Amino acid sequence: MLYTSPALETLIERFSSLPTIGRKTAQRLAFFLLKQDESEVRSLAEAIYHLKERVKMCTVCGNLTEEDPCPVCRDTRRDQSMICVVEEPNDMLVLERTNEFKGLYHVLGGALSPLDGVGPEQLKIRELLMRLSEEKGVQEVILALDPNIEGEATTLYLAKLLHPIVPKVTRIARGIPIGSDLEFVDDATLAKALEGRLLV
Repeated sequence: MLYTSPALETLIERFSSLPTIGRKTAQRLAFFLLKQDESEVRSLAEAIYHLKERVKMCTVCGNLTEEDPCPVCRDTRRDQSMICVVEEPNDMLVLERTNEFKGLYHVLGGALSPLDGVGPEQLKIRELLMRLSEEKGVQEVILALDPNIEGEATTLYLAKLLHPIVPKVTRIARGIPIGSDLEFVDDATLAKALEGRLLV
């Protein structure tokens, strides 16, 4: 027998399906929302709805944006001769926080992981190669992928593809702990890793 409201139980189940949120955290969130004003809850629901309605991928770099191309791709003050390749849009946001990189980005949408069924076709590698053939002024591609097995495999794969078509292919330095995600690295470590990038 269900001793709580079906609506409450549904919300707890929905929260539980989110990454890193277990049932206890989901319950806390649901009970927290019950204590909020209706306008606050409605505002949260609208923000979630608008997220799906308005946010799309930039057709140039793969960043999340409401305008296509995204603000980074449209910014003519950025260094057009450098493209930094990252796995996900949140990695790009982390790099931007360092204020060290002033070039362009390319978001792959993940990393090579054959066990999970992620091969080159599932990533935006072809789009990167097409972009490099169209944007003739690119002098350096920086590979800023997560320092884990999948990130290393993707870095090596991309390096082989890029060496014949780009004058300089570098990777961020290994100041970032192996096995960690860029999303969780502090700004200072990430800035130093960008400064000390190496030829691949």
